[in-house]
Amino acid sequence: MSQLPVRIARWSARHAWRAIAGWFAFVILCLGTGIAVGSHEATTEDFWVGEAGRAEAIAAEGGQQRRPTEQITIYARSGPLDMAAAGSAARELTERMRKLPEVHSVAAPIRSKDGKVIRVPVVLKGPELDGRKNVVPLLEQTAKVRDGHPDLVVEETGSPSISKGVNDQRGKDLTLSERITLPVTLITLLIVFGSAVMAGVPLLLALSSIAAALGLSMIASHVLPDPGVGTNMILLIGLAVGVDYTLFYLKREREERARADGHLSSEALVELAAATAGRAIVVSGLAVIVSTATLYLATDVIFSSLATGTILVVAVAVASSLTVLPALLVKIGHRSERRAARKAARRASRGKPVRTKRAEAETGRVLGALLRPAQKHPALTLCVSASVMLALAAPALGLKLVDPGKDTFSRDIPAMQVYDRLNAAFPELLVKHEVVVRSTPDRAAEVQHALADLGRRAQSDPLFARDAEPGLRTSADGRISVLELAVPFPAPSGEAIESLDHIRKDYLPATVGKLSGVESGVSGDVARGRDYVDHENHKLPLVIGFLLLVTFVMTVWAFRSVGIGLIGVVLNLLSAGASLGLLVVFFQGTWAEGLLAFDSLGAIASRVPLFLFVILFGLSMDYQVFVVSRIQEAMQNGMPAREAVLDGISRSAKVVTSAAIVMVTVFGAFVALHLTEMKQMGFCLAVAVLLDAVVIRLLVLPSLLLLLGERAWWPSRPVRRAQTAALAAGPLENVG
Repeated sequence: MSQLPVRIARWSARHAWRAIAGWFAFVILCLGTGIAVGSHEATTEDFWVGEAGRAEAIAAEGGQQRRPTEQITIYARSGPLDMAAAGSAARELTERMRKLPEVHSVAAPIRSKDGKVIRVPVVLKGPELDGRKNVVPLLEQTAKVRDGHPDLVVEETGSPSISKGVNDQRGKDLTLSERITLPVTLITLLIVFGSAVMAGVPLLLALSSIAAALGLSMIASHVLPDPGVGTNMILLIGLAVGVDYTLFYLKREREERARADGHLSSEALVELAAATAGRAIVVSGLAVIVSTATLYLATDVIFSSLATGTILVVAVAVASSLTVLPALLVKIGHRSERRAARKAARRASRGKPVRTKRAEAETGRVLGALLRPAQKHPALTLCVSASVMLALAAPALGLKLVDPGKDTFSRDIPAMQVYDRLNAAFPELLVKHEVVVRSTPDRAAEVQHALADLGRRAQSDPLFARDAEPGLRTSADGRISVLELAVPFPAPSGEAIESLDHIRKDYLPATVGKLSGVESGVSGDVARGRDYVDHENHKLPLVIGFLLLVTFVMTVWAFRSVGIGLIGVVLNLLSAGASLGLLVVFFQGTWAEGLLAFDSLGAIASRVPLFLFVILFGLSMDYQVFVVSRIQEAMQNGMPAREAVLDGISRSAKVVTSAAIVMVTVFGAFVALHLTEMKQMGFCLAVAVLLDAVVIRLLVLPSLLLLLGERAWWPSRPVRRAQTAALAAGPLENVG
C-alpha cells in the first residue's frame, strides 16, 4: 500500500494531460449518471422505529395510516368574523380544492371554540412524505381565495407546507454557507501559498470531488434511500476534507521543492510528496471511511445516508489527491520552472548573481509560542491542558436528548407562523396520539368497545383535550382500528410526553391490553420522537464501542504501534467530550439564544452526539495521521525521539492549523443556518476541530510524546532508513 500512491503519482506526472482529462471525465460521468438515474427518496416506512413504527405498519396494513393533511384557516382581518363572508370563502376553497388531482378529500369547515376562526382540513393523496411535493397547487388555490376576499385572512399550514418551507429555507441556508466558506477558504489558501494559482487548486479539486460524490450518492440512494440529508453532508465534509488533503499534498511538494533547490524535476518532486503525504492521505481517508461506516450500525435511515455521503465524498477526495493533483502540480511546476529559468537568464545577462529560493520557516511566531510550553515543561503542560479539556467536557454529564419535531422549526418559515396561529385557535390539534389495534374481523366490536373505554379514561385525564371527541376509525375488513386522542400541549413538552406514558403504561394495558390475541401499539408525533431517542440511546454504546475499536485498529495498523493507537483514542475522546460539553453549555440553556440566533430546545437534538463522535473521530484521524507520520518519518531517518517529536510537530503545525481554519470556517458557517439541529452540528464540529488542532495537537500530543519517548511506539521501534527508500519502485529523475 505504501508504494501505491507513488506509482499512481508517477503515472499521473508522466501523463499529465491524460490524468487531468480522465479526472474531469470521471466527474462528469458520475454527475451525469446520477442525474440520469435520479435519487430514490426515503419513504415513510424507512423511518419506522420502535413501537411507534410497529403501530404505523399495522395501521398501513388496513389503509389507516396517517395522510398528509393541510389546514386552511379563515378569520377576519379586523373586528368580528363575518360568518356569511367566511362561509362563502370556505365554499369557494372547498370547490377549488376538490378539483385538484392532488387532493384526496376536503372535510366540512370547523369553527374554533371562540368562534373567531374557521378551518378547512384538506387531505392529500399519496404517502405522508410526498405531501411537500404535492402541496404547491393547494397553496396556489389558497392564495387565489385570499385575493378574492380582501376582508378576510385566508392562510394555510400543515406538515406538507411546513416540510416545503423547511426545504426551501435549507436551500437558502446552504447558499449562504457557501458564500461564507468559499471566500474565507480562498483567502486562507492565498495566505498559505501566496499564489492565486496554488490557492485555486485545492478549491477546484474539492468542488469537483463534491460534484462527483453527489452523482454517486444519487446512484447509491437506490440501495440506501436518501432522506434528504446526504447532500448536506457531502457539501459539509467534501469542502473540508477535499481542501485538507490537497493542502497537505501541496505543502509537502513545496517543501521538497525548496529542499531540492532546483536539482529535481517536477515529476521527481511529485513522487517524493506522494511517498510521504500521499501515503498519509490514503491512511487518513481510510480511517475516516472506516470510522464513519460505524454509523450503519445505528440501523437508521438518516445515519445511513450521512455515512454514505461522507464515505463517498472522502473516497473521491482521496482519489483526486492521488490522481489528478500530481498532474496539476507537474504542469504548474513546469510553468514555474520556465519562469524561473527566464528570470535567471535575465539576471545572468545583467551580470547579477542567480538567487535561490530558501525553504520557508516551518512555524511562525504564534505557533512557535504555542509549542514552547510542551517543549520546556511537558508534564505541567500535559496536566494543565488535559485538565482544561476535562473541565470543558464536564457539562456533557448533564446532556439531555430530544427528537426535534416541527415545533422546533424556525418561525421565519411562513407556514410555521400560520401553524402557531392555528394551534392557538385549535389547541386540540397540537398533538394527537394514535392507538392502533389489530385483531380478527369477528372481534371488531370487542376492540371498538375497549378503545371507547380507553378514550373515556383519557378524556378524564387533564393531560388530554376534553373538548375533542376521540376519533375512532376501522378498516373495511374490521381487522385494524385506530383511536386518535388529542393533547393540548406541544409535542416536545413534558405534558405531552407524560400523556404518552399514561396511555402506554396505564390506559392501554387496562383496556385493549386485556384482550387476548390482540396486537396493539401507540404512534403519533410524540411517540415517534420518544421511540427514536430510545432507539438511538440503545444503539449508542454499540456504535461508540465499534468506533473506538476501529480507530484503535486503524492507528495500530498505520503506525505499527499499540501506544500510538491508545494515544489516538484517548485524544479523540478528549476533543469529542470537550466539544460536547460546550454544546450543552451553549445550546441546552437559553443564555446564548440571542448570541447564536436560535430558540433553545432545552436539550440537544438526539442525532448530534452520535454524529459528532463518529465524524469527529474520522476527522481527528486526519491530524493524527499527518502529525504522527512526520514524527515517525523523522525517527526513521535517525533522529532521536525527542527531536523527532519537535521536528515533526513543528513541520506539520502550520499546515494543520491552516487546514483547521478551513474546517472551522466550513463547519462554523452552519451555525448561521436556521435549523437548530444543523446549528448544533456545525457548532460542535467547528469547536471540536479548533480544540483538536490547537490544544490537542500543539499541547497535549507533544507533551505526551515527549514524556513517553520511544515507549510511545511500543512494541515497534521506527528504524533508520534512507530518505529515498519509499521510492524503491523507481528512480527519481535528477535534473541537477
